[in-house]
Amino acid sequence: MFHVRQISSFDAPELQPYATMRRSRNHEQEGIFVAEGTKVVVRLLESHFAVESMVLPEKYLSEFQPLLEKRPEDIPVYVAEKKLLESLTGFSMFQGVLAVGRIPAPVSLDKVLSDSPSPRLFVALDALTNAENLGALVRNCVAFGVQALIVGETSSSPFLRRSVRNSMGTILQLPVVELARIGQWRRHGFNSHTTELTLIECLRDFRARGIRCIAAHPHTDKRILSQADFTGDCCIVFGSEGDGISPAILAACDEVVAIPMPPHVDSLNVGAAAAVFLYEVSRQRSKE
Repeated sequence: MFHVRQISSFDAPELQPYATMRRSRNHEQEGIFVAEGTKVVVRLLESHFAVESMVLPEKYLSEFQPLLEKRPEDIPVYVAEKKLLESLTGFSMFQGVLAVGRIPAPVSLDKVLSDSPSPRLFVALDALTNAENLGALVRNCVAFGVQALIVGETSSSPFLRRSVRNSMGTILQLPVVELARIGQWRRHGFNSHTTELTLIECLRDFRARGIRCIAAHPHTDKRILSQADFTGDCCIVFGSEGDGISPAILAACDEVVAIPMPPHVDSLNVGAAAAVFLYEVSRQRSKE
């Protein structure tokens, strides 16, 4: 269901999420995120995520009508001139289609484990703060069949606007365990049905359950990618491009694995590294 309203500014209180769309961290605190672009908004409308509102040029209204009619909630759809929409970002928007979704309650580790058949494949993030790179990594996770993303307490949220945009909305298709949000819920009295609040605790729990934790770390000469075994249950840990994975997280993993590269190349972008690692997982498992 939906109802349409023409607007000429974003001054109304209910339109503030769009007027403040560059302040993604404020949105995160409010439990909302902005979906930007036709493909991302389509994936939001097709998902189980709650949709707060939508804004778009009038010419796209008929295109989205079938999806809007299928939604269980009554969604306010604001129609605006493209120039007004471009004022939100400060540059020309190709489509000008935006929507506000609500970040769901944190997913527990127990639920992720119970919902994931073997051989399990998880990805965990340590101190990854670049939203664009996080979004690219998420897109690779969905492309290669990762069953859940474990976001460490020192990493950015994958629901930041730029991350959602770079993932092309695939973040809406991937179960996410955000350890920082689980901690926030517990501190505010909500029952999150889990005791894991740090990435180290999470990795230790995985290892106790027989899930191998493999650190993707460029600064190692112990084992290269093709020598690692990804055929069983495993969780691949990625860190930031600058510092890689912290020593404490490395120590919590079963092994450290590197992509073989020439000596003069320091490392790959984390999105590219994730694609290489996950392709190797897919290659080994296809042989099985």
